Amino acid sequence: MKVLQLIDSLESGGAERVAVNIANALSAEISKSYLCSTRQEGILKTSLDLKVGYLFLNKKRTFDLKAIIKLKSFIKQEQIDIIHAHSSSFFTATLVKLLYPKIKIIWHDHYGNRPNSNKFQIKTLKFCSYFFSYVFSVNELLASWARKELLIKSVTYLPNFSIAEEEKLITKLRGFKGRRIVCLANLREEKDHINLLNAFKAISHQHQDWTLHLVGKDFEDDYSNTVKQHIVDLKLSNQVFFYGSCSDTSTILKHCDIGVLSSKSEGLPLALLEYGLAGLPTIATNVGQCKEVIIDKQTGLLIPSSDPESLRRALDYYIDNPLKQELFGNALRQHIDNNFSKKTVISTIKGIYSNFVSH
Repeated sequence: MKVLQLIDSLESGGAERVAVNIANALSAEISKSYLCSTRQEGILKTSLDLKVGYLFLNKKRTFDLKAIIKLKSFIKQEQIDIIHAHSSSFFTATLVKLLYPKIKIIWHDHYGNRPNSNKFQIKTLKFCSYFFSYVFSVNELLASWARKELLIKSVTYLPNFSIAEEEKLITKLRGFKGRRIVCLANLREEKDHINLLNAFKAISHQHQDWTLHLVGKDFEDDYSNTVKQHIVDLKLSNQVFFYGSCSDTSTILKHCDIGVLSSKSEGLPLALLEYGLAGLPTIATNVGQCKEVIIDKQTGLLIPSSDPESLRRALDYYIDNPLKQELFGNALRQHIDNNFSKKTVISTIKGIYSNFVSH
């Protein structure tokens, strides 16, 4: 069995990390595991296992025939059985299948707010879904939506998994040890950094030695500018720090003390799994499948989205109760080990793959 993970970039995002994690895990489980980045390389390229076959298409536009033919030729040459297409790469996979009908496409939807995509995007996805053999969705609502809206009924909710990595701390962290709050999220509107900043401002007067650390890609767009201006407006420039995409994320988390995710929408965020592997006491909004990871007052604190007062209270609770920090951090780590292990998820993926490969 030979399988290629298809992803549009290798920047440090959740879907990208999942694609790399699956490619790496499969390298020891199947005949050959591959990964292809269609448009952009990035920081995650260095995380690829040496046993994973790698291709970069350098695709320049939506209909880049040269890139599509290059991918089709690679698949044919390597005798790849399945394209496991992540997020928006489904369109590239569909174009390849039109040229090489033998290939099977499994689409993996990571976008928690997919039902609210614009009509053109949904129409394009619906057309392409005619060529899919299977769909993985990162939460149950997405799976239900896919069964109803797409031209395929073979849809499964598939939880994410994360891997603890041993890395040296490269990033120079600001603030004081024992006083760091971290948010691992690219600067996208659905991550609602404004909500987090408002809550942090509310605790900053009483807890002046605590700092907020934002780790994730900065797209330097309107949303990024809004977030940065909000920090200035709230007079938080000496307490809130940006780091952008980092290659030493796992180690950064081990040097922080509280993990937060304040999103408006989610699938099953990889950040929560990474917080758990680092043993961080965690606060998350009750969106997507977050409630499967953060069981309120058992493995962390689950709060309503877009509610800075609830987030403020949760931050205060952890800061005022160091023993609860340790208790919830350990409980989350155990929950991740028991329910979101690499072994369980990869076994499920391989079982689906085997239905589409000739023996």
